[in-house]
Amino acid sequence: MHSRLDGARVVIAGGSGYLGLALARSLAERGAKVVMLSRTPPKAAGPWRHAAWDARTLGAWSQELDGAQAIVNLVGRTVNCIKTPDHCDEILRSRVEATLVLGEACRRVAQPPHAWVQMSTAHIYGDPPEIRCDEGSPTGFGLAPTVGRAWEEAFAKASLPTQRGVVLRTSFVIGPPHAGGAGALGTLSMLARMGMGGKVGSGRQGMSWLHIDDLCEIVVQGMLRDTMNGVYIASAPEPLEQREFMRVLRKHAGGLGALGIGLPAFSWMVRLGAPLVLKTDPELALYGRFVVPQRLLKDGFAFRYPHLDAALAHIFRG
Repeated sequence: MHSRLDGARVVIAGGSGYLGLALARSLAERGAKVVMLSRTPPKAAGPWRHAAWDARTLGAWSQELDGAQAIVNLVGRTVNCIKTPDHCDEILRSRVEATLVLGEACRRVAQPPHAWVQMSTAHIYGDPPEIRCDEGSPTGFGLAPTVGRAWEEAFAKASLPTQRGVVLRTSFVIGPPHAGGAGALGTLSMLARMGMGGKVGSGRQGMSWLHIDDLCEIVVQGMLRDTMNGVYIASAPEPLEQREFMRVLRKHAGGLGALGIGLPAFSWMVRLGAPLVLKTDPELALYGRFVVPQRLLKDGFAFRYPHLDAALAHIFRG
């Protein structure tokens, strides 16, 4: 049975996107009173309140934190873009500035949230081609690790000594589409249905993934369990090579993919096509990482979807 949150107020910062809406639904189903902080109202109506916030400055929204059980910070510009200098600056600045100002707001209210669950990224480990990383592994090289480190450093500076902080280094989250969109899985599913869901580049790069239901449960446990503190990898325990991930996806996505058709994409094709057609960074597809949620497994966390086949069966059955 899911943990209950009857009457507890939970504030989700950056809650209007795919992850935020899914989390808000899950929390509301458990009895929580959900407040969403974002620039624009969420794309779907539901049992939650919205408070306008530019993710940069203090304002009346700060009072939403007073007496709240927990705050969940999801704020951050999408990395699914062409990495121009302007975009790189926005990716970094959006995460750091929002985290720091949330800390300021916590210091200005009489009763700040007891727990702060902070989103981070599994990409902090970089793109090692073979090794499996856990919470004790060193961080990597490149833009994403630099952003991840700055994000977590801002959290360490912003959170109060009296708050229990949980940092979730989250992998690729998959789930059914809803009013907040379909996430990155929507694009991959479309390619699979069109018969273009084969291996990308070598196909051996790591695909670490997590079902949205498991992410929501990890967040809830992070809010409620006094024993949870510090950095956790939020990812299913069985990462796969990209070619194997796409093989399983083709099976469930339908269309030409279900017939076994999955044309490969060579590296040069991705480097040309990703920025021109999908308006995104080719390295998001060409590189990856294998991460293992060692701390969650040690704590006995029961993943509802530890295996990709069952996770995708649930997603596409709906």
